[in-house]
Amino acid sequence: MPTFEHSSWIDAPVETVFGFHERPDALELLTPRFPPARVLRRPTSLAAGTIVELQIGIWPFAVRWVAHHIAYQPNRLFVDEQRSGPFAAWVHAHNFTPEQGGTRLLDSVEYSLFGGSTAEALLGWLVRRQLNGMFRYRHEVTRRHCEQARQE
Repeated sequence: MPTFEHSSWIDAPVETVFGFHERPDALELLTPRFPPARVLRRPTSLAAGTIVELQIGIWPFAVRWVAHHIAYQPNRLFVDEQRSGPFAAWVHAHNFTPEQGGTRLLDSVEYSLFGGSTAEALLGWLVRRQLNGMFRYRHEVTRRHCEQARQE
C-alpha cells in the first residue's frame, strides 16, 4: 500500500496544535475549497469510535466519505480509517511531537486506489499531487491559527 507523508514545524506547543484539531469547526477550517467538500456529520471528538462523514465533489459526481476514528492519544496522535469513500483503503495518522519549543505535525496516510496496481501506475502521480496540495493547505491553516493563538 502506498504511503504519503507531510510534515511541518509549527511555532506553538503541542497542546495548542492538538487542541486546534479538537475544535468543533476544525474540519471545516482544514478542508480546502477544491474539491468541494461538505461536512455531513461533524466529529464530536477525536476519540476512537467517532464517525466523520463528508460529501466530496459536486452532484451527480459527489462521493460520500465516512471515516471512523480508531486510535486516540491526547496531545500525541489520532488515527482515522475510511469505512466508505473514494479510496479502496485509507488510514490516516495525525502525529504531534514536541520539537524545539514548538510542534512537529506529521500526517501519514496509507492508502490504496480502486483498481490496484494498474490504477496506481496510471493515477498515482495525480493522487499524490492532490494529497500534497491538500496537506500543505491543512498545515498552513493549522500554523496560522496556532501561531496566532500563541501571540495573543
